[in-house]
Amino acid sequence: MKYKLWPFLVCVLVFSFASAQTSAPLFSVAKYKSDKQCAISYTFDDGLKEHFTLVLPKFEKLGFKATFWINGNTINQGELGLQWEKPRATWSQLKTMGDHGHEISNHGWTHKKLTLCTPEELLFEIVHNDSVIEKKIGKRPTTFGYPNNSRNSEIIKIVSKNRVGTRTSEFQMGSKSTPESLSDKLESILKNGDWCVTMIHGITNGYDAFKNESILWNHLEKVKSLEDKIWVATFQDVSAYTAEQQNIKLEIQENGKKWKVVPLLTLEKSLFNIPMTMVVNKGQITKLKAKQKGKLLPSKISNDKALFDFDPNGGEITVLID
Repeated sequence: MKYKLWPFLVCVLVFSFASAQTSAPLFSVAKYKSDKQCAISYTFDDGLKEHFTLVLPKFEKLGFKATFWINGNTINQGELGLQWEKPRATWSQLKTMGDHGHEISNHGWTHKKLTLCTPEELLFEIVHNDSVIEKKIGKRPTTFGYPNNSRNSEIIKIVSKNRVGTRTSEFQMGSKSTPESLSDKLESILKNGDWCVTMIHGITNGYDAFKNESILWNHLEKVKSLEDKIWVATFQDVSAYTAEQQNIKLEIQENGKKWKVVPLLTLEKSLFNIPMTMVVNKGQITKLKAKQKGKLLPSKISNDKALFDFDPNGGEITVLID
């Protein structure tokens, strides 16, 4: 692709964010959306009914989105009344959750340990569940949560095909959680800038349920009070964003107060297309106007920087800084 040089061109720079910068460039891509300090993806396993009756209303009230890993066969059994000890959400309820922006994703068709499956069984567990979820929910999963956390390098390689990510590490929340342990975890991820992926099963009953559900609700309220620092999003969204952030490059051209920034991302566009946050590291900005594909990009200006979201696959961005 050729780019026409602007008159009085001062510099042309290319930045990659796969490794840490020794000093902040004028333009950089935030590690997390909206330049938050850290991220949390709340993921719930096995499609329990109380994920719909208890978790969904709470998350909707807080404005959070979560990921729900389901086994299609178990949901089918629940609708036949065969899961009475651990009531399951129905497909209709899961569809409602998906329609509200929550992620309904793949946890294997029957919850088998994938390390014990034959190659044929492994593919069926993965592909059949993808297909049924797509048919019932209207969206094909692009992530995967390993049932029983059963995985090895070969299984991860097979499962990861055509996905933005799979859950390969998790922070378990449930029967052993206390207000103190959850507070310590928040402090840690804020300090280290980590992405925390939770693993939650039962809320009031079922496997690894909380001793008191208020432990979870109070924790979520605390996270809400810190939402200027913590990005809470689905596993799919944070997976895609972090992969994009680690792979994107910026081609930058300067002409006085006007800049041309071209994001270069070679990842598969059909999978990796979540908007990203640009950071303009320049103090004393009084005005910033950014445009991409002819549309003005809303910006936020603080004392030492400005932020705006952009399409990583959307081509050239023009930025005017005063």
